[in-house]
Amino acid sequence: MSISVHTNKSALVALQNLNKTNDEMGTVQSHINTGLKIANARDNAAVWSIAQNQRADIGALGAVKMSLDRANSIAEVSMAAGESVSDLLVQLKEKVVAAMDTSIDDASRTALDSEFKSIIRQIGQVTDNAAFDGANLLNGLSGTTGATSIQFLANAQASSYITLSTQDMTLGQTIITIPPTASLASVTAASDVLVLLNQSILNVNQSLGALGSQAKQIESHSEFVGKLTDTLQTGVGNLVDADLAKESAHLQALQVQQQLGAQALSIANQAPQMILQLFKG
Repeated sequence: MSISVHTNKSALVALQNLNKTNDEMGTVQSHINTGLKIANARDNAAVWSIAQNQRADIGALGAVKMSLDRANSIAEVSMAAGESVSDLLVQLKEKVVAAMDTSIDDASRTALDSEFKSIIRQIGQVTDNAAFDGANLLNGLSGTTGATSIQFLANAQASSYITLSTQDMTLGQTIITIPPTASLASVTAASDVLVLLNQSILNVNQSLGALGSQAKQIESHSEFVGKLTDTLQTGVGNLVDADLAKESAHLQALQVQQQLGAQALSIANQAPQMILQLFKG
């Protein structure tokens, strides 16, 4: 190799290697700072694209989880109100059976009728106020005029739904057949009410069973969505997360290489000084 004061090939090679080491150190430091081995499309376009698609699904599943949480809250409020209605019907039966006693006087019958009507009003109040976020399953409307059910998101593509059906527990309807104007003014009236009451108790309990089954389905699906979200997040991490222990070891190796490269460049830069020795007398 010729010796020249214009071109120092050894120094150029040493500088190239040092620059390469510095670039690698910058990459490793970025991995350590961000915790990601693939932080953008420049690092690895294919893997970054896959990770972004998975992140989009994770975000969509967050909306699904929110919808299911709302469904669960609506179901819980409805079941609590339905159980209260069931308890009130049990109280009604006590009053109705007592009113069928032919031996009671008019004052006692009037008192029983007053208590009966008070409980009837309570049932109406419970069903009217069994709402969460504007949705009421017990008044037959589900918060939207004419709606008989509420649909909640079940997947990230919004192509599948889970349904909560309304259970119309308003007075005088198919579940609670006792009309709001019912009374215990006579033994005959009490007898008629008892027939309706017995059927209403059966209907309410069946409706609560149906509502409980739907609530259980929502709860189970919500748990599945949570586990699916965790799995997708783990998958994204496997694709883009940096192994910090490995990166730490790599960084230390590069630091040694950087120091050696700087020394090699320093030695190479001194080579042209050998020319001065050749011209000494």
